[in-house]
Amino acid sequence: MKKIQLHWQILIALVLGVVFGLYFGGYVSYISWMGDLFLRGLRMVIVPLILTSIISGVANIGNAENLGRLGLKTMGYYVMTSIIAILTGLFFVNILKPGVGADLGFSQEVEGIADSGRSLGETLINIVPTNIFDAFSTGSMLSIIFFSVLFGFFITKIKDKPRRIMTDFFNATFDVMMKITMFIIKFTPYGVFGIVALQVSKAPDFGVLVQRMGIYMLTVLLALFVHFVISLPLLTKFIGKVNPVKHFRAVTTPLLTAFSTSSSSATLPLTMTAVEKNDGVSNKITSFTLPLGATINMDGTALYECVAAIFIAQAYGVDLTFFQQIIVVITALLASIGAAGIPMAGMVMITVILSAVGLPLEGIGLILSVDRILDMFRTATNVWSDSCGAVIIAKSEGEKLKV
Repeated sequence: MKKIQLHWQILIALVLGVVFGLYFGGYVSYISWMGDLFLRGLRMVIVPLILTSIISGVANIGNAENLGRLGLKTMGYYVMTSIIAILTGLFFVNILKPGVGADLGFSQEVEGIADSGRSLGETLINIVPTNIFDAFSTGSMLSIIFFSVLFGFFITKIKDKPRRIMTDFFNATFDVMMKITMFIIKFTPYGVFGIVALQVSKAPDFGVLVQRMGIYMLTVLLALFVHFVISLPLLTKFIGKVNPVKHFRAVTTPLLTAFSTSSSSATLPLTMTAVEKNDGVSNKITSFTLPLGATINMDGTALYECVAAIFIAQAYGVDLTFFQQIIVVITALLASIGAAGIPMAGMVMITVILSAVGLPLEGIGLILSVDRILDMFRTATNVWSDSCGAVIIAKSEGEKLKV
C-alpha cells in the first residue's frame, strides 16, 4: 500500500482536529501536548537553521556584487508584493465598507496594547544587536539575519585555507540542521492535530461571530483570496516563468502547516525544505530569501492591517481622506516589515497604523474576536508569497527548476 503523502496527512489531521475540538473539547488537554511539543521542536531549530543557512549561503555566493544583486532583487520583490497586497485590501474595504453600521458594543479593551508596538526607526536601529547571544536567546530575527549576513560576507574576505574551513564547517552544520528539521517534520500531522483541536475548542460561537463580523471577515478573506490566487500566481507565471500550479503542489505541506500554526517563522524549516527538494531551488537562494521573507515579507499581514484600520475608522464614523488612506498604505507597508513571524503579530503592529491616522487604539477590540481565524489565512498568504519569491529570484539567477 502506497504511503499517504505528508500534505494529505496534514490535511486529514487538520479536519480531525476541527472535529475533535468541536465535539470533544473537554478532552482536548489529552492531545494538545502534541501541538506544544511540535512547535517547541520547530522553534528549537529556527535560530541555528537561520544562522547556518544564511552564513553558508552568503559564504557560497562569493562576493559583494553577487550578494548586492541578490539583496536588491529580494527586497524589490518583497516591497512590490506587499504594495500589491495592501492596494488589494484598500480596494475591497472601500467597495464593501464593512465598518459602516458595525456594532461598537462588540468591542473590548485590550490592556497594554498601546505600548507594545515599535516605531520604524527603533526597528531599524535594533537590527544591529548589542549582544548577539541575547538575540539568539530572544529570537530577534532581524538581528540574527544581520549578523549572519555580516559573518558570511567576511568569511569570503579571509585567506583561502581558513575560508575553506569555515565554509565547509557551516555547510556541514547546515546539513546537520536540515537532518534534524526533516526528523521534526515527520511529526507535523500530530502537531497540527493537537494545535487545531485546542484552538477550535477555545473558539467562541462561530455562528455569532460570522453574523456580527461577517462582512469584515468576507472583505479580508476576499482580498487575501485575490492576492493568493491571482496576483502572486501571475507574478510567478510571467516574471518567474514558473508554473504556479506545480509550484503550489510543491509547497502544499508548508502552506497547510502555516495555516494550522499561524506562524511563518515556525513554518520556515518546512518552507526551506519544500522549496529546495520539490521546486529545485538552490540552497544559495533559499538560505538568503526565505529567512528574510519569514521576517519582513508579510503580504497577508500588510493587507489585513490596511483593511482592519479602515474598518475601525468606518465603525467609528471617521471618514478617512485620500491622503490619510495613503498614510495607511505606507504605514502598513513599514509596519509589516517590523512584524515578527509569530501568531497575532499583526494585532500588535496595527497599533502603529491606528496611531498614524489618529484612530482610537480601543478599536482593536472590535476585531480581536475574529483575529485568530483570519490570522491562519494571512499567515498562509505570507508563506505562499515567500515561496513564490524564492522561485522567481532563482529563475532570474538562471537556475533550472523542477517546476
